[in-house]
Amino acid sequence: MIKKAGVDYEGVHTGKLRRYFSWENFWDTLKVPLGIISSIKILKKYDPDVIFSKGGYVSVPVMAAGYYLKVPIITHESDIVPGMANKIGFKMAKKICLSFEKSKDYIADDLKRKVIVTGTPIRKDIFKGNENEGYRFTGFDRYRPVILVMGGSRGAMQINELVRSSLDELLRHYQIVHLVGRGNIDISLHKKGYKQFEYLNEEMKDVYAISKMVISRGGANSLSEIAALKKKALIIPLGKASSRGDQIDNAEYFCKKFGWSVLSGEISREQFIDAIKMALKNEFIGGNFKNGCREIVDLILNKGR
Repeated sequence: MIKKAGVDYEGVHTGKLRRYFSWENFWDTLKVPLGIISSIKILKKYDPDVIFSKGGYVSVPVMAAGYYLKVPIITHESDIVPGMANKIGFKMAKKICLSFEKSKDYIADDLKRKVIVTGTPIRKDIFKGNENEGYRFTGFDRYRPVILVMGGSRGAMQINELVRSSLDELLRHYQIVHLVGRGNIDISLHKKGYKQFEYLNEEMKDVYAISKMVISRGGANSLSEIAALKKKALIIPLGKASSRGDQIDNAEYFCKKFGWSVLSGEISREQFIDAIKMALKNEFIGGNFKNGCREIVDLILNKGR
């Protein structure tokens, strides 16, 4: 996607430090210094004026390399509770951008002078959706509500299985666009009113435009887009057994602020169907969602000054 946008791309191989016991942690710990060396070489090649980081484990060696080379670093945290990578990066950063005022509670007092609550950077394209194009692309009619289901870039097996086990019942009342993640297409499923894709890029804005409601995991960037578009939503966050619990924190915040519904834990087919009916009855109660794109771009152009 980055290359298609005409932007140079360099991959960094590094290790992921998991919060739980795994033998992979021992090997991945050795990969981090290699990632830093690789990042130093890349940064020397491009000689950047500033580094902008969104967190994630691959950002750590890049920020460490930038700090070593004295390149100003600006980092942004999307989640309510900062992740480990950004907690490390905050100490090296010149400016710390946050999506939410509440996230300040998780920042060390000696770092708060660096903090700016910018909101979340949201791509402009999603506001340019065209309903006619959305209906043409999906082949759907205008009589039944459209539900967009997405589980993140890699999909979500729990959500995929819930949708597929409930499909016959759901299609009596709704039409469904289902983003299943790479390699998760079920080639045996061909039903009127149901379209599945690994992911969408250019067409996403038009699918958003025709969607009455969105079913999503609790990733902060996805939730921010849904809120900015003022869509109804049902959030099924990733549990603590598979994550640090950030999606649960995000879901609680967004659901309280925007009047959305949330489901967690072991979910039955019946609970899933009932939750969709309830979520469609909810009214979107939030105001305008703060798009931090302009403010972050200004910070980058001014090197964090």
